[in-house]
Amino acid sequence: MALCRTGPNPILESNGLAYLDRNLSTRLVLPVPLRFAGQLSNGSRRKHKGVCSSSLRRAAPASSMESHEEDPNTISVCLEEELDHVTRFKMSDFKVLDHVSIGLGGRADEVVFEGKVKDSGSPLYNTRVVLRKLYSAQAQRRGKRAIEVLKKLVRRKLLYHSYSMQVHGYISLPASDDGSSFILVHGYHGSFSLRHWLQQSDWLPTLEATLALDEESVRKVGEDTTGGPAISRQLRLIRILMRDLLIGVNYLHSHGLAHTELRLENVHISPIDRHIKVGILGNAADFCEDGSNSGSMENMDRRQMMIAFDMRCVGFIMAKMVMKELMDPLIFAKFKSFLTKGNDPSCLREFMLEILGRSSPFGNAGLQILDRNWGAGWHLLSLLLATKPSRRISCLDALRHPFLCGPRWRVVPSMDIIRWGLGCTAIRISEEYIYRQPQRSRLAHFIDLMEMLNPHPKPKNWLELLPGKWRLLYCTGKHVGLTLRQPPIRVLVGDLHLTVRRASKLKANLSFTSDIGFSVMIGPDWPHDKAGERGRLQVISSFTLRAGRRLYLKQDNTSEKHSFGPSGNEEALAQKFSSKKWRKITPFKEFPSSLPAAKLVSSDIDVTMNLDDPLNQNIDTATNVLQELRTQIPPEIFDLSKIVCGTYVDSRLLVLRGVNGSALLFTRSFVDRNSSS
Repeated sequence: MALCRTGPNPILESNGLAYLDRNLSTRLVLPVPLRFAGQLSNGSRRKHKGVCSSSLRRAAPASSMESHEEDPNTISVCLEEELDHVTRFKMSDFKVLDHVSIGLGGRADEVVFEGKVKDSGSPLYNTRVVLRKLYSAQAQRRGKRAIEVLKKLVRRKLLYHSYSMQVHGYISLPASDDGSSFILVHGYHGSFSLRHWLQQSDWLPTLEATLALDEESVRKVGEDTTGGPAISRQLRLIRILMRDLLIGVNYLHSHGLAHTELRLENVHISPIDRHIKVGILGNAADFCEDGSNSGSMENMDRRQMMIAFDMRCVGFIMAKMVMKELMDPLIFAKFKSFLTKGNDPSCLREFMLEILGRSSPFGNAGLQILDRNWGAGWHLLSLLLATKPSRRISCLDALRHPFLCGPRWRVVPSMDIIRWGLGCTAIRISEEYIYRQPQRSRLAHFIDLMEMLNPHPKPKNWLELLPGKWRLLYCTGKHVGLTLRQPPIRVLVGDLHLTVRRASKLKANLSFTSDIGFSVMIGPDWPHDKAGERGRLQVISSFTLRAGRRLYLKQDNTSEKHSFGPSGNEEALAQKFSSKKWRKITPFKEFPSSLPAAKLVSSDIDVTMNLDDPLNQNIDTATNVLQELRTQIPPEIFDLSKIVCGTYVDSRLLVLRGVNGSALLFTRSFVDRNSSS
């Protein structure tokens, strides 16, 4: 934040002290000059009613570079006409305060002050305002652009005053040795930006008190009551802030404007009207270029790209509000790098589990919030940060998303959200690691439901989505562990990964590689010390993918069909899909006898096992290790030829079926724990 400026034309003089409010009673003391100096305008504050003869230059998005700089000594002749819809102040109208709030940080070419209007004839009398002095030509263009944008937005004054920093007017100082000066006068909306709120250790109760949450305010987001556990309170507050932010951004989009600078630093929360302010809009860009047809394809693409950019920024804001760990620049750099590499945001949960782990100073509050309601938070985050701009969610659709709607609001989920919820629930159950019969039955049931609703049944979809690295979550087959057995050697199996590569884009040939990391524990203390000697088992096989079907009723087998006999959950599935609730969303009217599947035809397999010293010196030990691995891992992972078809695939989950009918549930993976250990 710029508080003072060195140069031949200081705007303040003396050696006073300026104070930075640190919220409530805390203050940061910095040496800053106090009083304004220089020649001031003698003209009285007035409204200009002339007609502007030339329009201001359109502001470019935040990422664009200015190719030409205007001469700082040149002041437009029609400046007053261009700014005729706002008030021109003079410096004598203000009493400059001796402190500046920390949340009003400016750029390098800005100096920020707080003041109060002392002109008794002004409607803003005794109102606290912000004086933002803009030095460079680029900064002055931002200030004038904020005033120009006001023309479009002020038609709906209620929304403008609720969701934007109110631009009251400007002060145009005469030219001096270092150029002209332009001071933008805008509203004061609290001492903290949203970033500063989130950096406070007690941000949750303090922000709740600032917003004065009561039953009436929480009912606006579909909640029942106030208070409750910290996770519920944080989720409620995030819903309130996100809905307010989306309403403000949608207000801009509906007026043909893109914000282009949505960041935590530019978002403020007003304690007066308890609304989020989305900044002074100095870099707001028009969807349509000057004089062009708004319905042309070029402008439609421009509009879509600008809206998508804003929604991506909203996604980053939401991610930082939910996962406080992302306030750390290093962790956020990894988070952003994951997206810029082209990885699908639907796999963010798997990635963040690896990044955050169990050592986070904030616990796992963010993960719990996003996991609630069938993983609705992860779904909304993936739509806001979608790799392709055309797939990003709009403000209105985001406001209807289940994550931002409390339990009092009845939301009809789309088929995409239903699939997402089924997958998230299966993942959560598989992470419990206590596979009793009720859990096993529920997991098998959810996998069957996912297969019924497979969004990508065609082979060409499988060839696009199947390549990549997958981590095994669960197998519906027999589970054998170490607890109730006395094996000749004790082996602790780590993560099981399946890597699929496509040999050629012109052919349907695939290469499957299963990679199993494990530890061999020697000695009687293995229940307490599971370090052991490390090893790795790798199985490679080639497959050809063809179109096939999975039969739910016993039928004659053909070369293109696979029958696994009737499923144990078939009757329950038929009853569920025949209910009134499911009939509205399922793509079929009756329970099908078969569904499309991706048939996988394998060739020879190649098995390789590596052991650390001294285990690799004894053939009997290696044989016992291999036998123990075959006992614990699913047979389809050891012998890839037993995988006969794929029944479900999307950007994050995969279901493969073995020759005995057991299902293997995978999630897409990006980090190999075995190789990193």
